[in-house]
Amino acid sequence: MTSERRPPAPAARLTFREMTLDDLDDMAALLGDPEVMRYYPRVGTREDARWWIENSQRSYAEHGYGLWLIARRDTGEFLGNCGLTRQNIEGETFTEVGYLVRTDFQGQGYATEAAFACRDYARDAFNIDYLIAIINPANVPSQRVAEKIGLILERMATYNGARQRIYSTKL
Repeated sequence: MTSERRPPAPAARLTFREMTLDDLDDMAALLGDPEVMRYYPRVGTREDARWWIENSQRSYAEHGYGLWLIARRDTGEFLGNCGLTRQNIEGETFTEVGYLVRTDFQGQGYATEAAFACRDYARDAFNIDYLIAIINPANVPSQRVAEKIGLILERMATYNGARQRIYSTKL
């Protein structure tokens, strides 16, 4: 694992950076959007957004990675977040690539571009050799992103009390 704590390098159309509490308004809007959160148990509150940021900060400190804020490279406009998190599924811990993109930027390839960068970063910077994505069975767009970056449906599993699709790949 790298001793350096830094986000992935910029991709063609986007940049990554660590989240801070200065991002609370953007993250609260993202997690509070019913369309963005339609495959989650509920829409997030401002306190959920604060927890999301603080949890990412803990992960940066503990693992060197977490969910990073993604922004358009040309304008700096907030797009959402993408990154790597540790997830416990049925008693086993795995590294997951996760992504959320603002509704008005969905369908433009930003999630795929960010997920590709995070997948490669997991392998190259942290020597992670197995990557998963936990996806609601109804979330076809997210399943397509996972498949585009080389993950395949491995199995169904219970995660946070619900049956989810587990996509995975060896890196």
